[in-house]
Amino acid sequence: MRNAPAAPLHIGGLVIDVVPVPGRKTVRVTVERDARIVAAVPPGADRDTLEGMIRTRLSWLYGKVRDRETDAGQRPHRRFIDGEGFHYLGRSYRLMTVDEASRPVALVDGRLRLCRDRRGSAAEELVAWYAERGRQWLPRRVGPWAERLVSPPVDLVVRPLGYRWGSCSDRGALNIHWAVMQLPAALVDYVLVHELAHLREPNHSPAFWRLVGRVLPDYESRRAKLDEWGARVWLPGEAGSVDGAAGG
Repeated sequence: MRNAPAAPLHIGGLVIDVVPVPGRKTVRVTVERDARIVAAVPPGADRDTLEGMIRTRLSWLYGKVRDRETDAGQRPHRRFIDGEGFHYLGRSYRLMTVDEASRPVALVDGRLRLCRDRRGSAAEELVAWYAERGRQWLPRRVGPWAERLVSPPVDLVVRPLGYRWGSCSDRGALNIHWAVMQLPAALVDYVLVHELAHLREPNHSPAFWRLVGRVLPDYESRRAKLDEWGARVWLPGEAGSVDGAAGG
């Protein structure tokens, strides 16, 4: 369990949220998909040392923040009307509202069917559908990768993660955002491998990327495509007309 966040750092015009994590021995700095910068640090980490380390990465941080802000501005609208497209495993399926259905949302004959009387809660129903699909599909998908990267079996939890694709706990569990079910399968694999590799290498060190590259030799290409997809996924509350989706 994480400790309460420490006071944020203000460096070079950026605000860095500092989050002490029990058991962590290294510093991990990430730029979330909402452009928020988070530093996960060992409890009691020296703030002067942390500030010095972050200053060496300012150029990278500026670029990442700029990319995230651009992605947010390009996020497409989604409306809950017939013909609107929603992605599932990389393919766009058209929405169809129906008068009667056994379930609020179902994928039938190539159409994503939404029960008409659930339109008022369509965002919640679609999120629940994606999450349920993830709970069924992801454990089978992660198994072969887990066998290659970690010895013990891993627990996998599908839940909202804000603007992160995934995370891993100190106890060896993977948390995967329900929104990954909108991605092509090859990019879902990248998210799973990325988080599994963090169970052995907690930071984005050269050793971490060597480990990822050992099982995904084309990981750089997949990572670049994931960045492109980051602006396409539907997340409730993002730019949209009726209702208003990268790893650690």
